[in-house]
Amino acid sequence: MEKPIRATPKDFFVWLGALITMYGSVAALITLLFQYIDYSFPDPLEYYYADPYSGPIRFAMATLIVLVPVAILLMRIIRKDIAHNPMKNDLWVRRWALVLTVFLAAAIAIGDLITLINYFLGGELTARFLLKVAVVLLVAGGVFFHFLADLRGYWAKNADKANMVGIAAGILVILSITAGFFIMGSPAQVRLYRFDDQKVQDLTNIQWQLVNYYQQKERLPDALSELEDPISGFITPTDPQTGETYLYQKEGDESFRLCAQFNTESRQSPTRPTYNGISENWEHAEGETCFSRVIDPERYPPFEKPVPAR
Repeated sequence: MEKPIRATPKDFFVWLGALITMYGSVAALITLLFQYIDYSFPDPLEYYYADPYSGPIRFAMATLIVLVPVAILLMRIIRKDIAHNPMKNDLWVRRWALVLTVFLAAAIAIGDLITLINYFLGGELTARFLLKVAVVLLVAGGVFFHFLADLRGYWAKNADKANMVGIAAGILVILSITAGFFIMGSPAQVRLYRFDDQKVQDLTNIQWQLVNYYQQKERLPDALSELEDPISGFITPTDPQTGETYLYQKEGDESFRLCAQFNTESRQSPTRPTYNGISENWEHAEGETCFSRVIDPERYPPFEKPVPAR
């Protein structure tokens, strides 16, 4: 009687690595597709601005770019081992890995559907809800049925179909990653957007320093250098891209202009910094853009001066 083949440390760690990279890839793909849906169907009830070129989209893309090739490489190693020694089909580590994957895929699909229905009952947009359900059924459901078939030996008997499924999955991942660059832009373009965002933040900071200066001294400064204060530690920011000082023009006792050189036009959902809960308009065109501001003395009255003690 032939002895059953035993799993080696190599078998164990190759399968462990394959499972980790595959689970990470599936989670990243679902997250990425969810982010695309949220970006394509923005909800006005969401009280935050999702930065499309950072955060979840960028991290999910990076995860797929790294983990998917590693998962493919490890699965090729596993298939070659099985082709060289068909008895490795009966390794306990393989059976446990397949059963665990089928179980987790079903659990993820059920859990995600419960979460999505919960959001839908709470007022989630119907289009976003239906698309996210479709993503869960496509990705998690596909993983479930693929490994269930593998557990039953279907792909071993139909190697050509297994290769076609693998190619289709690879094309889906490539298209998903490519779509991210259309939303975010190239890394160089993203850097230009970030420069522009920093310039808007700098102008916002300068603006409210000017308002504070007016309230303190009942006049506007003739130059931005007058805002600098060694006690508070404020130093007038400069353009992070060129290192030059932002253009400031005093136009009246209560009016001024701030100008900056921008790389791109404002995106559809521009960043709107706030001060005391009041949103400011910083939409800009490509090139030099100036923002005129008029201080309302009734809204920002000068501070009362303390009466000197006698």
